[in-house]
Amino acid sequence: MREKYELQLKQLSDEMIHMGSLIETAIEMAIDALIKGDDQKAREAIEFDDTIDQAQKDIETLCMRILLMQQPVATDLRFVSTALKMVTDMERIGDHAADISEITIMLAGSGYVKNLDVIKRMAVETSKMVIKSIEAYVEKDLDKAKEVVDYDDVIDDLFLKEKSDIIAMISTSPDKGSEATDLLMIAKYFERIGDHASNIAEWALYAGTGDINVIK
Repeated sequence: MREKYELQLKQLSDEMIHMGSLIETAIEMAIDALIKGDDQKAREAIEFDDTIDQAQKDIETLCMRILLMQQPVATDLRFVSTALKMVTDMERIGDHAADISEITIMLAGSGYVKNLDVIKRMAVETSKMVIKSIEAYVEKDLDKAKEVVDYDDVIDDLFLKEKSDIIAMISTSPDKGSEATDLLMIAKYFERIGDHASNIAEWALYAGTGDINVIK
């Protein structure tokens, strides 16, 4: 019985890592479609969200099976119950990647009113945050989790820079306001992805410490 229990916990770790890799792929697909202005790639990115949703359901089913059949205690209980919280944030990240692709479809073929340098950096950095937050949970690495939480300030600063640039553009070129606002919305979605990655890292901290005060 104990061996089966350990195998289920290992399976949970593996499935969390797998869902994390799916989210990383979703972000990559979204930013690639945006950079290329490729509406077909954007549609593929939107459809990919179904794969992430299924991964969430699979993890939730596994967690409930462990909780009902194995009745874990203490640290293991936190490890399993925390996964149920984390997958909600992970699924929302997938949703935001799809949201970005929906805007890409609207903008496709029209060209962009400003460069995407800041948005591209936000995509890279938030993707790193997602992967590192899940690694922190699986590896029970509290220092890595804290790094992710702290790094969210970098994403916030990038968003504020993009917001400031776009406001300045609209004030001097109001005819570009509509498309500029769409780009600001994309930057906002990446900022939210950073928030969700930070939430995942906070849940990793809770799983490792049992201190609910680490959750904002």
